[in-house]
Amino acid sequence: MSSDFKKTKGISIVLCGAAGQGIKTIEKLLVHALKSSGYHVFASREYMSRVRGGNNSTEIRVCRDEVSAFVDRVDILIALSPGIRPNIMERVSKETLIIGDKDNVGNEFSEDLSFYDASFLKEARELGGRVYANSIAAGVIFGILNVRRDVVKGMFDQIFSSKGGSVVEKNMDAADAGILKGEQIRSSQGLYLEMTSLSSREERIALDGSEAVSLGAIAGGCNFIASYPMSPATGVLTYLASHARDFDIVAEQIEDEIAAINSAVGASYAGARSMVSTSGGGFALMSEGLSLAGVMETPVVVHLAQRPGPATGMATRTEQGDLNLAVYSGHGEFPRIVLAPATIEDGFYLMKKAFNLADSYQVPVILLTDQYYLNTFYDVPVFDVKSENNRYHIIKADNGYRRYEITENGISPRSVPGYGPGLVGADSHEHDPWGHVQEDFVLRKNMVEKRLKKLEDLKNETIPSYFSGAEDFKYLVISWGSTYPVIEEALELLDHDDVAHIHLRQIYPLENLLGEHIKRAKKTITIEGNATGQLAMLIKQTTGFSVDTCITGYRGLQFSVEEICDRLEAVFEGKEE
Repeated sequence: MSSDFKKTKGISIVLCGAAGQGIKTIEKLLVHALKSSGYHVFASREYMSRVRGGNNSTEIRVCRDEVSAFVDRVDILIALSPGIRPNIMERVSKETLIIGDKDNVGNEFSEDLSFYDASFLKEARELGGRVYANSIAAGVIFGILNVRRDVVKGMFDQIFSSKGGSVVEKNMDAADAGILKGEQIRSSQGLYLEMTSLSSREERIALDGSEAVSLGAIAGGCNFIASYPMSPATGVLTYLASHARDFDIVAEQIEDEIAAINSAVGASYAGARSMVSTSGGGFALMSEGLSLAGVMETPVVVHLAQRPGPATGMATRTEQGDLNLAVYSGHGEFPRIVLAPATIEDGFYLMKKAFNLADSYQVPVILLTDQYYLNTFYDVPVFDVKSENNRYHIIKADNGYRRYEITENGISPRSVPGYGPGLVGADSHEHDPWGHVQEDFVLRKNMVEKRLKKLEDLKNETIPSYFSGAEDFKYLVISWGSTYPVIEEALELLDHDDVAHIHLRQIYPLENLLGEHIKRAKKTITIEGNATGQLAMLIKQTTGFSVDTCITGYRGLQFSVEEICDRLEAVFEGKEE
């Protein structure tokens, strides 16, 4: 981590504990309590691929200004168990305040680091058991940040009320003990935190990427999801399943990914707004079903949550390695749309848009996220659920109805079985306008061209990219997906007046204006979480322009603001590797 850049904003707190120790619960408690206190909050969870053993962590940034990006800097480290992972320890500095239980972590931290013995376990045992150590740790943070007790009590009521009033009171007693310690730490360590609660401005909600994508699906009219559980995509399935009765959704945890995509295509043929949620290995199995949707011209939405591959790879880590898979999967040639949210808000709005695009163009729409995105929390303005009316484009089938009518833009009138007297044909083979199987070579050529015509309209109706920075730029940074907030904060810190940033929200087909932006740049730089620069290759194929420099990351970890600062500065100074 470079020291050449001014300090990233807010306070950065990292909590580490053994898998199964309840780090996720503490994160939820802290995020919502701090947000209720008027702070802007960001949290990103990191966990190992096991139920017990190993060490999980979460980073929480607390700030007076909006904050939505991961940083390396650790101001406070809460160590709830021994065995802090090397990727956390390398971020700890002499400026980091480490709070832990000396009897628990032993001599894990060197003497030149600042360590405060909070005796979590001793206090927890006195309160009734080590299970209360987490609430004590949360209380320490509340004490340091001067969070009001009534806010804390409200969150404990919300989280633990189902377990009974005595459980709430016990945990609140533990939090009170922690709050007292936090107040002592704040005074004894001479901490001065520029953290005063914000006055109420606009209503905001705190949620993670999985919740945003799920809510977008609900707003988009999704009424059928079939999925096989696969990390990190499972959160979308479980969210929609838990709210299925509230929104009339059929949610099916199905036997495998092949059955999932075929069920979704079948439901769509019958008139449902259907989707699947999966990760790379599951999506690979879905490629034949995706091709089926392509030839049937049946709308379906696929949420593809990326994790490192090949094969099982690193099941609970993050990467942007499936761009090529999304763009090129499925045998034969057929149009599809590939979207990738840049922010939590985008997860809602792009997923809602995905259902309308799928219905409008009668194509598969793939929404690309990743583990980092789905497991990241921060506060955002309340979503505008009426931002776009849902458009269904379903007509009544009269006698003589032709499901695959050849039209000027390639989009045929769509009906569903039982809606009108006409027959609604569908087939996995090449077919004539009625849907009957044919091997006529002229018809084959016409049908391929009919389907591909949709791409031309899609290029003209591209979801706009985010553009920031200098209008008269020398350097053009191009990115996609979850990297957006990290890059934006890094560019703000670097403060160059000759840099622009274009962040793509629609990855395929690429917008026509991208080539014009590239043409104006003296040097182009892509930033993406894979090893081969998949976006750079797609840009070359689509626009003919070669990207000058690819900043890539493929360790299984997300980029940090400091890392992007370092690597961009090296490019600007001509020192890149």
